[in-house]
Amino acid sequence: MTSKIAVVAVGGNSLITDEKHRTVHDQYLAACESMKHIANMIQNGWEVIVTHGNGPQVGFILRRSELSRHELHEVPLDACGADTQGAIGYMFQKALHNEFRKRGIKKEVATVVTQTLVDKNDPAFQSPSKPIGSFMDEATAQTQRTKDGWHVVEDAGRGWRRVVASPLPKQIIERATIESLIKVGATVIAVGGGGIPVVENEQGELLGVEAVIDKDYASALLANSIQAGLFVISTAVEKVALNYNKPDQKWLERITLAEARHYMAEGHFAKGSMGPKVQAIIWFLERGGSQALITNPENIARALAGETGTWIVP
Repeated sequence: MTSKIAVVAVGGNSLITDEKHRTVHDQYLAACESMKHIANMIQNGWEVIVTHGNGPQVGFILRRSELSRHELHEVPLDACGADTQGAIGYMFQKALHNEFRKRGIKKEVATVVTQTLVDKNDPAFQSPSKPIGSFMDEATAQTQRTKDGWHVVEDAGRGWRRVVASPLPKQIIERATIESLIKVGATVIAVGGGGIPVVENEQGELLGVEAVIDKDYASALLANSIQAGLFVISTAVEKVALNYNKPDQKWLERITLAEARHYMAEGHFAKGSMGPKVQAIIWFLERGGSQALITNPENIARALAGETGTWIVP
C-alpha cells in the first residue's frame, strides 16, 4: 500500500453535538461537518479509510430494545454493532457522496460491515468492565443478572448498569475486502465501533460475542494490517496535553514513541479519555507504523500542513 493511505478514526460522540441534538437528522448534520474535513484530505491526495465509534448509538438501540421488551425480541449486542455500522456508514456515505459531487471529485464510497476477531480466552471476558445501555434500579439489575446472565455493577451512586468485556482486537476479518476497495480508488468506511466482536470455535467458524472493542485499538490494527502511511485519531481537542486542565498544562506538538510511552507510564492520559488513544498509537508505531496524529476534525487540514495537532513518530 502507498504512504498516502490514511486511517482516520472519528469518535461516536462527534455525531452528538449536545444533549438537545441527538436525532438521526442531527447526527447526519454532524456527520456532514466531519466528512467535509475527510473530503479535504481526499482532495489533497490522500486515500482515506474512515473508522468510527458507536457508543451513544448502541446505547439508543439497547434502550429502545428495553422499552419494547414486552412486545418485541431484544437485540443482542453484536447485532447492535452491525446495525450502527450500517446506519452510521449510510450517513457518512451520503455526506461524502454529496461533498464529492460539490467538489467535482469522482469517487465511490463504500461501507464494509466489519467483524473483528478477539481471543475467546482474553482475560477481559473474566472481568467485564465496559458499561453499556441505560441505568437500572437494583431490582431490575438483579433480575437481568439472574434471567439473562448479565454482569451488572453499581455505578457511582447513579444506579446500576450492565458491563461487558472489552477484549483486544486480534484480526480484522474483512481486511482483504477493505484493501481491494482502496485499490480501486474507493473511500471506505469500516471497523465501526471497533468492529463486531467475533471468536472462532473449534471448527474455525465465527461466533458473535457480547463485548465491545475499543475503536482506536481496532483502527490502529487496521492501519497496520493495510500498511497505511498515517493513522489519525480525530477527537474533541486540537492537541494532546500533559497535566491537562491544570495550571501547568503543556500542549504537545511532536513526540516520539519513547516519550509517548514515558508520559503514559507517568499517568498523564486518563483511562476514559486520552489513554486508549495514545495507547492505540503506541501499538501502531510498535508494529511498524510510520506516523500518527491526534487532533480535532476542524483542524485536520492545518495539522497535515504541520501547523497544529499532536504528532507521534517512531
